[in-house]
Amino acid sequence: MILPQTPSFRLDGKCALVAGASSGIGLACAVALAEAGAHVAVAARSADKLADLVGQLAEHGLSAETMALDVSDVAATREAVAANGPFDILVNSAGLARHTPSVDTEEADFDAVADLNIKGAYFLTQAVAKGLIEAGKPGSLINISSQMAKVGGIDRAVYCATKHAVEGFTKSMAIEWGKQGIRVNTICPTFVVTPLTKQTFERPERRAWVEDKIKLGRVGEVEDIMGGVVFLASEASALITGTALMIDGGWTAE
Repeated sequence: MILPQTPSFRLDGKCALVAGASSGIGLACAVALAEAGAHVAVAARSADKLADLVGQLAEHGLSAETMALDVSDVAATREAVAANGPFDILVNSAGLARHTPSVDTEEADFDAVADLNIKGAYFLTQAVAKGLIEAGKPGSLINISSQMAKVGGIDRAVYCATKHAVEGFTKSMAIEWGKQGIRVNTICPTFVVTPLTKQTFERPERRAWVEDKIKLGRVGEVEDIMGGVVFLASEASALITGTALMIDGGWTAE
């Protein structure tokens, strides 16, 4: 009997781009990919935080470099990705949330959230895919979406709309680029303790609402995302594309 072999979760020899890597989920993803063997370009608008991250990774023998990137600037994003790629792996964790009741949504807030969460994510994914296609290489492109891409939420109409949109273009891109061996997926976390969720967790009634919805009875930590991103980036998920990995503690199970 010849036993099947488990595909490798290792990322040795791969080059990854992590946008939004200066804090929270993006930072955790950068660490996870580097620990799995990838060389990681950590990108964000906060250069000081990126330099500190690269330094700490180097202290642990991990390979990384900084890359200045404002995902909301499409032209600059295209130029930076073309100059530094091709990237075998993309993790886009750059995102924005401005929560208000729907009747109080300001146009400026809508535009700011949509420009980064939809437009920025779309054209960053496109730019990395173009580099792979031109190089004739396969790849794994991962957008950090949200459980709110599957449900609605109080004061979150704009945020939910943008994340639903990310799920839509992810499926379409996966269909278009599948023949080139380029996989496109999302990760959909529940509420994770990060600077982005601070305003929610500071309100006791909202934290209680969150914890009641999560079937496992606790909010997420960035460490909960790290295994999933390595899985989707690696050959262990070689037949997975156009789908969402729910890391939501069972929120969307009902």
